[in-house]
Amino acid sequence: MNEIRFKDGAGYERYMGKWSQLAGDVFLDWLAPLPAWDWLDVGCGNGAFTDMLMLRCAPASMHGVDPSDEQLAYASARPALRAARFRKGDAMALPYAAAAFDAAVMPLVLFFVPDPAKGVAEMARVVRPGGVVAAYAWDMPGGGFPYEALLAEIRGMGITVPSPPSPWASRLEAMQELWVGAGLGAVETRVIEVQRAFGDFEDYWSTALGAPSVGSTLSAMAADDLARIKMRLRTLQPADAQGRITYSARANAVKGRVSE
Repeated sequence: MNEIRFKDGAGYERYMGKWSQLAGDVFLDWLAPLPAWDWLDVGCGNGAFTDMLMLRCAPASMHGVDPSDEQLAYASARPALRAARFRKGDAMALPYAAAAFDAAVMPLVLFFVPDPAKGVAEMARVVRPGGVVAAYAWDMPGGGFPYEALLAEIRGMGITVPSPPSPWASRLEAMQELWVGAGLGAVETRVIEVQRAFGDFEDYWSTALGAPSVGSTLSAMAADDLARIKMRLRTLQPADAQGRITYSARANAVKGRVSE
C-alpha cells in the first residue's frame, strides 16, 4: 500500500481544506465548546480547521501537531494563527505532557493513523479530567469521501488508488468502540452531510489533480484512459444552468469526555 503524504499546503487548501471547513462548521456547532479552552489540533495539517478553532472558539491557547514540515509552515503563515504554537509530531506519540489541554480534536485524520486506538488513547492522555476528545472523518467504507465518484471510476478501470492505513476507523461503530476503549465517557456520535459547489467541471478536475493520492494516480494514467474518466464524470455529474457542479460528502463524528 502506497503511503499518502500531504506536503503542499496551498494544494491541500483547495483540495481538502475547503471540505474540512464545511464539515468543521457542523462539527463545532455539535461540539458546542466553551471559550478560553486550551486546544490541541492533532494532525492539524495546513491549519484549515485550526484556523476555524481560533476564529470561532476564543481559545486561551491553540496548539497544533503534524508530521509534515511543509503543512506546518503553511499553517504558521495563516494570519489568524500567529499566536498558535505548532510542533512536528506523531499522533500515536504526542509530544505533550499529560492533562495539558481542555480539548483535543482530530479532523479528517483518524483513518491515517496506523493504530487508531493508540491515537485516541494519546488524545485522552493529554486532555484534562472533564475535557473533550473529539474527531470527524470521512466515512471511507460507506462512500462518504468527497472524491468517491472519481475514485470509483479509477477503480472500475482496474487501477489501484493509494488508500489510508485505517479506513475502517471512520465507521460510526468503530469510532464509538475506539472512544469507549480509551476510557472516555459520555461518548456520542453523529453523521455530517455537506455539499461543495465547483465553478465548473474543470475547476473540479484541476482540484482533484492536486490530491497526493488521486492526482498522482491520474497523472500516471495513459491519455486515452484519462479522457475516458473525464467524459464519464461529466456525464455522471452534469452542471447546473450556471455551469457549476455540486458534490456531496459524508463524515462521521465522535466526542467523549475524560473521566474526572
